[in-house]
Amino acid sequence: MSVNKVILLGRVGADPEVKVMPSGNAVLNLSLATNRKFKNQESGAYEDKTEWHRVVFFNKPAETIGQYVKKGQQLYVEGRLQTRKWQDKDGIEKYSTDIISDNFTFVGSKSDSSDNSQFNNQSQGRDDFNQSSGSAAQHDDDVPF
Repeated sequence: MSVNKVILLGRVGADPEVKVMPSGNAVLNLSLATNRKFKNQESGAYEDKTEWHRVVFFNKPAETIGQYVKKGQQLYVEGRLQTRKWQDKDGIEKYSTDIISDNFTFVGSKSDSSDNSQFNNQSQGRDDFNQSSGSAAQHDDDVPF
């Protein structure tokens, strides 16, 4: 038995854009920022460390997020890790690890999305959207569709 499960609560890095695959299915890629505070062992000062995660949504969830989510808005995401390997136009092998989301929840108030400077995990309320998806596809500007 094995488990491949990712849970993130973070802020969206840019306004999401829905694309349509040749099959007609919607796909949406977004960057999600999470952060943590830690104490610097040398200086003793507390610092913030931000991590960026690539998240992929398909079909109805992609359309919903594309319609309602904006840069800076908090988003709760569940999914699985998927690593892809491909060759770029120069024949160099590239790798990308993405989170393929199968569940999400809007978090925070609508006015919360205007606060882009703070990437914290404090929620101020929840919208009642939970969506699911189950397919996978390649994505990235370097990856041919």
